[in-house]
Amino acid sequence: MNMEEHVWGKYEQYIALHTAQPANTRRHYVQALASARALILNPSTSDHTISCILETLVRSLQYEPDPLLLHHVLKLLSDIALHHRHLSFSIFNTIRAHEAGHKDSNGLAVEVLSVLFTIAEHDHSLATAMYDLDENFVLSLFLSPVTTRRSWLLTNISRFHIKQSFLITLFLAFMKDPYPFVRSSALVGLLGLSKSVDGKEYAVVKECYGCAMELLHDIDERVRSAAVRVISDWGQVLVAPNDEANKRDWYDVIFVQLCSMVRDMSVEVRIEAFVALGKLELVSEELLLQSLSKKTLAVIKEKKIFFQCHEKELELSKSSAAGAFVHGLEDEFYEVRRSACNSLGMLSIFSLQFASDALDLLVDLLNDDSTVVRLQALETMYHMAKCGCLRVQETHMHMLLGTLVDTSSLIRSAARKIFRIMKLSVRAMFASIISGLLSNLRTYPQDEADIFPLLFDIGRNHGNFVVSFIKEVIQEMEPSCEGELRFDSANVAALLVLAISVPLSHEHSACNIPLRIFSYGLPFLGRISRSLSDSTNRDAILAYLFHCSGSILPLVTELNFRGNELVLPVAEGGGPSHSDHEGANPLEVFLQQISNCGNSSDAQSMYVPSHASTEFEEWVTVSVKRIFKVVAETWPYIQSGCTTEVLRTLRNCKEELATITTNSLGSFDVLAFTSQYLQVIQLLAKIWEHFLPKKMFQFYGVGRLDLLLEKLESGLSGLRHKFSGLSIEEEFHVLELILLTCVLRLCKVEICCHLITLNRLYTTMSSIELLCGKGTLEPSNFVKELQKLLLQLGPLGDGASYDPLSFKRLLEFFSLKQVVYNGRFKHMKAELDIPSNDSENPLHFVSGLPVGIPFQISLYNISLEDKLWIMMAVENSIQYAFLDLEQFGGCDEVRTVTLSVPFYRTPNVVSFSLRATVGREYTSHDVHLVKGGVGPKHELAFLCEEKVIYLVNTSID
Repeated sequence: MNMEEHVWGKYEQYIALHTAQPANTRRHYVQALASARALILNPSTSDHTISCILETLVRSLQYEPDPLLLHHVLKLLSDIALHHRHLSFSIFNTIRAHEAGHKDSNGLAVEVLSVLFTIAEHDHSLATAMYDLDENFVLSLFLSPVTTRRSWLLTNISRFHIKQSFLITLFLAFMKDPYPFVRSSALVGLLGLSKSVDGKEYAVVKECYGCAMELLHDIDERVRSAAVRVISDWGQVLVAPNDEANKRDWYDVIFVQLCSMVRDMSVEVRIEAFVALGKLELVSEELLLQSLSKKTLAVIKEKKIFFQCHEKELELSKSSAAGAFVHGLEDEFYEVRRSACNSLGMLSIFSLQFASDALDLLVDLLNDDSTVVRLQALETMYHMAKCGCLRVQETHMHMLLGTLVDTSSLIRSAARKIFRIMKLSVRAMFASIISGLLSNLRTYPQDEADIFPLLFDIGRNHGNFVVSFIKEVIQEMEPSCEGELRFDSANVAALLVLAISVPLSHEHSACNIPLRIFSYGLPFLGRISRSLSDSTNRDAILAYLFHCSGSILPLVTELNFRGNELVLPVAEGGGPSHSDHEGANPLEVFLQQISNCGNSSDAQSMYVPSHASTEFEEWVTVSVKRIFKVVAETWPYIQSGCTTEVLRTLRNCKEELATITTNSLGSFDVLAFTSQYLQVIQLLAKIWEHFLPKKMFQFYGVGRLDLLLEKLESGLSGLRHKFSGLSIEEEFHVLELILLTCVLRLCKVEICCHLITLNRLYTTMSSIELLCGKGTLEPSNFVKELQKLLLQLGPLGDGASYDPLSFKRLLEFFSLKQVVYNGRFKHMKAELDIPSNDSENPLHFVSGLPVGIPFQISLYNISLEDKLWIMMAVENSIQYAFLDLEQFGGCDEVRTVTLSVPFYRTPNVVSFSLRATVGREYTSHDVHLVKGGVGPKHELAFLCEEKVIYLVNTSID
């Protein structure tokens, strides 16, 4: 007997025991049911076992177990029908026969009906079998004294094939049910019919509206909440057929009725009332203004609204709307305040006076204790600004500007959205907004990427104000008397962004910005271009600054750095040296890119002066060389254990590197190399702490050193194998760091698999010796001492005389030299994309069959001699696919292709995610072979981040 037969056999045994001693075997019975369900849901379960389980379940229906256990039996029968379609017909008929024999059992018909509907909805051939559940059957359930039957009927009424007119009649009858849950369910059911009611059934609409209006004062809060929603939705249907005048009258009626509910004792009802108020499409101005004042206004005092409903005329007092929004905005629950605030913005479009008065209340909400309410107040103001009904006065500015230094980043961002679309007519308000944004930048530097584009937009919209403001603060932007301009000052950068936007404002005073201001923007080019990347690109900004300043970059021999400061040579007049240059006017190109929010990298779509590009590349070279020099000077501090100071210096180098922008002629590769090299030295500084004397050593978690060494090896591997065209000196520098990493591993007594590390050490040393033989390179003392030690260990490096202390002594000979940057090299990288694939739009597959993965691949600086593979992994299962570069279009600089790669190892699951990346196989002899079947024979250098691919099984329903 196999395991499946054993499980269902035990299950059948427990069924028999349950009929004899239900109290003693209930727990075992439930366990057997759970085991049976596991077999049913397992796609590998044999048909014979499923048939046996089905037979046992059908037989168990005859024992009439208690309702709870019967519920589990019906659920299992439903699972079999859904997962084994060929059995659904017989299961449906079996349950239907059971339902016929137990129609009068307490609540049993509802349980069986639910299962029948579920099976029929998944097997369309059974849908007609449910048509006989007509209005008479529904009426029989409605007349049942069992409350659960009536509740279930309301929840599942849409499953029955009955007319809409009967449904409305049914819901209206249920609204008078003695049980609150049934009444609220009837109202909810009525909501679903409001969109499909025929305009000719106006009497029916009024009947539904009148019944809902009566339930506004029901004792149960769930009923009142549902009644408010019905008043809102069916009120819209009631208003639609009327003419313009009658529409306003009906909307006023609905408005007053909803306002009467905003003081309800239930929080849920108050929230629903304000939500419904925000949906109204037309309201009289007098009622809107009354809702903002608790005191009854003279214009509507003693005014009544008369309307006919339920074949009788009713009246409402307009004063019922008094102070509705004031009460909502002062409510003790933040959910109510948020809802009232949102509705206030929706209604503000009907009256400018109402919007103006509402703004006073919204500004007060900016002091609310709840972040959610403050955020909603700002979102409401933004909506009003977009609709043209936000009239901000100077009295409001203090509260608005206070949100720019709020502790919540969401609040600050929402406030900046408002300032972005405000049109200011008063210079004092303009100056206060700019000052507020600068305070925001000083307090929260992380907001820079959002503040700079905002300043740029404000400058374009208020050019005259900017010119006046810049004249007042120009001293903050000028270089010092020594010609030094700090390019790490966020305040200066922000003012420059504001100033350089003026020529795009088309205002007559734009020409009054001093030309030297545009020259000052050049050292900030990287910072500015990153912030404006959504609107334009670096090269267009560079050309724009050249055009507006009438200058070119200083010669590289004139550039000087002091700490984090870039020193520009000062010509007469206080600015950098000027000279004329020829070329097309880039102002229109730049303005067009800003207007179109373009971010194109097409070289033909922008103008860049050739001499500017060349000189800028030279500037990049000087800057990178200086960074390499600073890094080399950190070595004594690394040896001394001053890790914190070293890491701070390296972070400054990274920030300096981030300020360097380049054109599209190749400097990106240099910056990529420099960035990864800085990361390598940061890891080396952290690792070196572990080899300091014990009195300087800090406690670290187990495995931290191994993790850092793995990251260091990965970073060095990337430097060596992801950059082509390295000079002998550059490659020697990287190889020496690889030697150091091996030595650091061998210094630790507890190291595992030291033979692998020794083998890597030997092969790396061989590569260094080959490099030294090609040129005039002289090995360092560290390399010479390591050569001597390797000779002592023997040519095979079998580790027979391996001594960690001998390797630790070698660390005294190592010294970090400055990288000798001799020329250009290419950064080999890849971009991998799967169009229209995410967790919401997965690819489809069938278990056990291959699935084609549609890849869009772009390769950069890859030659035809390179061997590239796509690696696809699911957990520990990996599959490789070779990339034939002949299929790619383009050249060595950029190659692109769209292809479908089959993935063969599709698991038997409902869904899974696949990780994919592109790797370059490097075949140098110092790399270990990869053991395995089809795939690369050597290690891979991965050229892009892993891409996650989502797949879903179409064979599992």
